[in-house]
This record gives sequence, structure tokens and C-alpha cells, in this order.
Amino acid sequence: MIAGLDAVVSDPRVWAAIVVIGAFTYGIRLSFIHLFGRIDAVPPRVKRPLRYVPPAVLAALVLPDLVTVRPSVAATLLDERLLAGVVAGAVAWRTENVFATIGAGMGALWLLRFVLLA
Repeated sequence: MIAGLDAVVSDPRVWAAIVVIGAFTYGIRLSFIHLFGRIDAVPPRVKRPLRYVPPAVLAALVLPDLVTVRPSVAATLLDERLLAGVVAGAVAWRTENVFATIGAGMGALWLLRFVLLA
């Protein structure tokens, strides 16, 4: 084992923290399952902020891969992933169609990666 790792693994505070965090996570998930199983309709006060969850999750997953740090600003701006992301963003904004957005983004990425910048 790695030096010092034995002491961390055998420390009861580490195991207590893992159990407490696991129980807390399980409790949060169970509460939502229990709550929404008993409520017929989601209250408007809860529904309004929930509209922003999918775009926020998508942005958190996609943006770090699009915006990479290259040795120069020009190399970053000419990265094929960023350019394909801009194309996909424009298609998403104009059409509001998920499949058209995915198709346009992937088509632009493949075109840039394998044809123009090959």
C-alpha cells in the first residue's frame, strides 16, 4: 500500500464520515421519492426553478470540454470542438430541436476534424 494510506483507512473518523455522507445522500434521494410519490402535482414554486436544471447540467457537462486552454488564444479559438459547439449552439437557438442540435454539432465536428483540419 501507499505510505500513510494504512493510517487513513484504519481511522474510524474516515469510516464514520463515509457512513454519515452515505446516509445523508440516501435520505435526500428517499425524501424526493417519498415526497413526489404523495403529491399529485408539483407546486409552481418548485416547478419554476426546476426548468433550469437540464440546461445547467448540460452546460456543466459540455462547456469544460469545449473551452480548452491552448498555448495561444488563436489556437483556443480555432479548436474544432469549440467551433462545432458554436454551430450546435446556433442550431439549438434557432430550431430548439435536440436532434437537429446534436446532428449539426456532430456533423460540424466531423467535418472540421476529418475534412478541413485533417
